[in-house]
Amino acid sequence: MTKINQAFANGKAFIPFITCGDPDLRTTAEVVRAAAANGADLIELGIPFSDPTAEGPVIQGANIRALKGGVNTDKVFGLVRELRRDITIPMVFMTYANVVFSYGSDRFIRTCAEVGIDGLVLPDIPFEEKEEFIEYCHKYDVALISLIAPTSENRIGMIAKEAEGFIYIVSSLGVTGTRNKIGTDISSIVSVIRENTDIPCAVGFGISTPQQAHDMAAVSDGAIVGSAIIRIIEQYGKNSAPYVGEYVRSMKEAL
Repeated sequence: MTKINQAFANGKAFIPFITCGDPDLRTTAEVVRAAAANGADLIELGIPFSDPTAEGPVIQGANIRALKGGVNTDKVFGLVRELRRDITIPMVFMTYANVVFSYGSDRFIRTCAEVGIDGLVLPDIPFEEKEEFIEYCHKYDVALISLIAPTSENRIGMIAKEAEGFIYIVSSLGVTGTRNKIGTDISSIVSVIRENTDIPCAVGFGISTPQQAHDMAAVSDGAIVGSAIIRIIEQYGKNSAPYVGEYVRSMKEAL
């Protein structure tokens, strides 16, 4: 069983997303530990980037604050190395191709493996262009996590067949008036995935309440939450760890 699979071994997985370095790296470490202590099954860490195309205004703001504070890729690697002294649950990076390219793809993915990162989510890399990264991911045993969106349609099966780690199902759940429709889409996406692979799949983008997390996890293997957590961090700043811990507990219980 791979490390990422362990996250899905005990029922539905709750996956918080945290932007590294917002408001500073020490707070990020406290927030990660609070999330892990309160039932997070896997943690997605965002490496700040100046042009995070997949993010809404909340996470964009976190990226800007982290970059202004002087956070860079090496400092994020240092943070993970420090967290791995006591954090045993899987952790994956979510970042952009540019961050990996500018660091050097081989060096970046090798360092992921060295510090204890289990997977990589690159939302700006289409399935057809993953070859640039996949050889290094296989070389260093870091899962390249595939994204599947409601618009993936006839590519869902193809993406699922080659997926590693877990599948990140993108849902625009927060868009007014389309919630039920997307709910139906999610279950039909999952059924196509299931025909092609037994790798777990979790739903992200737009989930913020325990009820939404429960509904999404009911049709998949877990829920990913980012903006709602970043909002808590924005509100409480350096004191946000206990509030994030409380939120994570309530979400995990809902699953």
